[in-house]
Amino acid sequence: MTEPTIFQRALAGQPLDFTGADFQEIDRTVQRTQELLKRFNNQDQTPEQRRTTLSQVVGYEVPASAEINAPLHSDFGPHIFIGEDVYINQDVMFTDLGGIYLGRGALIGPRATLITVNHLEDPAHRRDVQAKAIHIKDNAWIGAGAMILPGVTVGQNAIVGAGAIVTKDVPANTVVVGSPARVLRRIKGAPAAD
Repeated sequence: MTEPTIFQRALAGQPLDFTGADFQEIDRTVQRTQELLKRFNNQDQTPEQRRTTLSQVVGYEVPASAEINAPLHSDFGPHIFIGEDVYINQDVMFTDLGGIYLGRGALIGPRATLITVNHLEDPAHRRDVQAKAIHIKDNAWIGAGAMILPGVTVGQNAIVGAGAIVTKDVPANTVVVGSPARVLRRIKGAPAAD
């Protein structure tokens, strides 16, 4: 099934008119996702039931090697792309309309927040949104309570320290900390920089 055009525009980073008739497609998806996440976050569900429910949220079969803990939060749902061996800890928030891509072996710490949506600066269009994808590359680790903002790529093997606010791309094989996040050092044992 092909995604509605407005979803495709969101993934392409185009501005979206909040008052447009097609924005209702987003609202319907949000409502469906919230109902499914209530089920996912129910403590009575087995890991297999949770995987099935999350697969309904994202629209594809979540890899069996991925481990996603409840509670999990999302304001949209279908634009979360989970790779093999991904680990998502408790209480993570995905604002995923612009696309969140989790590479193989990515680790997401508890209470991390990944936000792909921003409102427009122009007061006349403040309710309109523009989405920009987040890419968490293979084996990257997002620490507890970290916040990743729209359009950021966290490079392969990188570590985002707990509580960091990441406003720009994180180079591969580095550790970033702080607000806004800045490079602290290279990963110990990482290959030499190109």
